[in-house]
Amino acid sequence: MTTSSQRPPSQPEDERLLQQLGYKQELARRMSGFSNFAISLSIICILAGGITSFHVGLCSVGGASIALGWPLACLFSLVVAMAMGQIASAFPTAGGLYHWGSILGGRGCGWVTAWFNLTGLITVLAAINAGTYDFAIAAFGLTPPESSATLLRTVVVVGMTLSQGMFNHYGIRLTTRLTDLSGYLILGVASALTIALILATKHFDWARLWTFENFSGLPETGPVFPKQTNLLWLFALGLLLPAYTITGFDASAHTSEETIDAARNVPKGIVRSVWVSGLFGWVMICAILLALPTVRQGVEHGSDVVHWLIKSVLPSWAAWTLLGGIVICQYLCGLAALTSCSRMAFAFARDGGLPFSKQLRVVNPHSKSPSAAVWVSAVSSAIFTILVPYTTIAAICTVLLYISYVLPVAAGFFAIGRSWKRIGPWHLGRWYRPLAAVAVMGCLFLIVIGMQPPNQQAVWIVGGVIVLMVVVWFGLERKRFKGPPQQAK
Repeated sequence: MTTSSQRPPSQPEDERLLQQLGYKQELARRMSGFSNFAISLSIICILAGGITSFHVGLCSVGGASIALGWPLACLFSLVVAMAMGQIASAFPTAGGLYHWGSILGGRGCGWVTAWFNLTGLITVLAAINAGTYDFAIAAFGLTPPESSATLLRTVVVVGMTLSQGMFNHYGIRLTTRLTDLSGYLILGVASALTIALILATKHFDWARLWTFENFSGLPETGPVFPKQTNLLWLFALGLLLPAYTITGFDASAHTSEETIDAARNVPKGIVRSVWVSGLFGWVMICAILLALPTVRQGVEHGSDVVHWLIKSVLPSWAAWTLLGGIVICQYLCGLAALTSCSRMAFAFARDGGLPFSKQLRVVNPHSKSPSAAVWVSAVSSAIFTILVPYTTIAAICTVLLYISYVLPVAAGFFAIGRSWKRIGPWHLGRWYRPLAAVAVMGCLFLIVIGMQPPNQQAVWIVGGVIVLMVVVWFGLERKRFKGPPQQAK
């Protein structure tokens, strides 16, 4: 990987590069390199996916899924992030993946990438907010009346999503401050939780870190995975824990037009958010694993395992403080996800790719925020949480997002050195093609495990999305959609 040592360009130079790519500066370019990194770190949020989906790994093959599966999947995510980083450095635009796909693979590739990415971002926001509600209710021992539990959940999740819309509506300045805070808070709370659990652990059973046990069919009241005998396949299914957690790092690309020195800071933000989250997350979940009285007891608590453990082994003041910090981080994770989603919608609408594109591409003259795209993204996500259960949403968003990540990466594999001549200051050199090939193969594997029981509903949803895209593209959009400007390759 190579990055130029030249003096960072001034803001007008960012705008000139954007103009070369066919766009004028409309959004407010105020984000620093740290802020760009923080927004991806906030969406990845190891205190969201790493905790709300901890049972997905634990209830597959136990400790080996946590200690061995997490770094393995994170290494794959890092490969994808590095390949994306090279393209982001060459083409730093809002809605980056869609733009990259169009330039490197043609209009059709860009259009398909845009819809996979936008649908994935809508569903990841739904998964974050639904998971936040479920975690908060269970963690704080709240028991809504059975007759109104579903209605209350719907009202609260929709309210959370709309409040995140309000923050985004008022512009990137306020959102950036909150996501910067979120970056510090995530690492601080994760570190505090890790240290607290290590200090509370009386006996370290290190063998848990590499022991494979079959926990399929458990907990009996609501199995995470159906009963089966193939340990290797169960281990593969447990990879959904890190795969779901380490998503959303495309947010750094979506905020390219709001980032200073984007050609350098955006790829750095993408890659750094993945390895920092992977490292801190691995240490945290290993501490959770080692602090369990027994692995079997943790498995029997299913999705309640983390907050049960925290309240069981820590003093009440420490437990409630940490649980409160986790919920705040999860809420801010949703805020950052909506920022990313709205920028993707804005960028796609700017090129006429969405229904009502003229309205969705409008930038609020006061806040410099794409307000219409913010609210459409928020409402779409809120509707999705009402219709689909959390675990299925998590599987769907993982599959959709990684497909959108590797489509432009795969297009770049064939285009680099041919139609792709423009290489940014951050690049991989000769390593781009091998890493792109690994990214594509890993994504195909992820699609397979993301659609296995109990997430078989994802087959119909993802399959339906693909069929609908094929029909719409060949029936209408192939002739109508012009794609982004093709000024620079």
